[in-house]
Amino acid sequence: MTKLMKPLSGAALACALAIGASASANAQAANCPNGMRELNIGVSVVPPNVVHTTPYVAKDLGLFEKYCINATITPFEGGSSAALMSALQQGKVVANVTDVMVGSGMKAKQIWGFLPRLPHAYTVTPGIDTPKDLKGKRLSAAGGGVGGFNWRMGRYLLQKGGLTVDDAQFISQGLAGRLPGLLSGQLDGVALHPEDLYLALQKPGIHPLAVLSNDLPNYVFNMYGASDSYIQRDRQLLIDGMAAMIEANRTIYTDKDKVLPTMIRVSEKPKEAVEFAWGELTKNCVWAVNTGFDKVRGEWTIKNSVEAGDIPAEKGLTFEQLVDLSLAEAAVQKAGGPTKIGNCSL
Repeated sequence: MTKLMKPLSGAALACALAIGASASANAQAANCPNGMRELNIGVSVVPPNVVHTTPYVAKDLGLFEKYCINATITPFEGGSSAALMSALQQGKVVANVTDVMVGSGMKAKQIWGFLPRLPHAYTVTPGIDTPKDLKGKRLSAAGGGVGGFNWRMGRYLLQKGGLTVDDAQFISQGLAGRLPGLLSGQLDGVALHPEDLYLALQKPGIHPLAVLSNDLPNYVFNMYGASDSYIQRDRQLLIDGMAAMIEANRTIYTDKDKVLPTMIRVSEKPKEAVEFAWGELTKNCVWAVNTGFDKVRGEWTIKNSVEAGDIPAEKGLTFEQLVDLSLAEAAVQKAGGPTKIGNCSL
């Protein structure tokens, strides 16, 4: 359940008005002879984690309007939820498309490598010091249940400890219940985003068991994609929409003060937790600044999914079948061409 928003302070109100003025100026400046085009963008978490706030930043900064797009942001309860996959298959939304979805038969492609790296720390309760200690524990299966991201990360750590999924109890729940479940003792292990890790560490004894990007450096996290029919029907719209969000990601890296108010508002998390998350995510190059795609990492992720039994080996899914790289490259060109920000170049 989304929390009620607190009234804006004078400073926050001034910032909101400035953002609105910027959006209006971009809309007026845009040359839109055919009017504004509609684009529906799916977000995988309600409310979104800080890492998922790119489309909100793009909207608040007027970047969609700059490209003659009226963007609607639709939240879903998990990146592998039935509702999200249905909307994708019907060609109604741009949202997270995984190798498992395409390998299982969905006629879709990834069109921009939104979040190429894992942002999570697998966080556990006191007494769990190695993956072997997960035996008999209650692990999160939030946001999709069996086959969902949390379930897959729990399975990975169990396997690392020489255990199987039958050696732990997986608890299905809403994504908003991940942090409260850990803090209340209903869960013993869950993959937490940085802002939730910051809050979890305030309770003595709770600690990270694994930083997932260190354990799985080639694991591809979150890629925006669309159905094949949508790409064929509205390719230019998708290029322009991805370009707007590429610009938003670059602004996230370079202008913290401009993007932080949006992140705080939509994530509904305290400022200090959001600032911590921004620091971790930018330091670790989690947000893409270019296409976000890397063939070696993409092929590793497909192979990992096949070996885990999530994609039938006989499907023979390739990187080229999964990714429309030319669309992403066209979006990067629209956003000003390839760039590098600090050490971040994906």
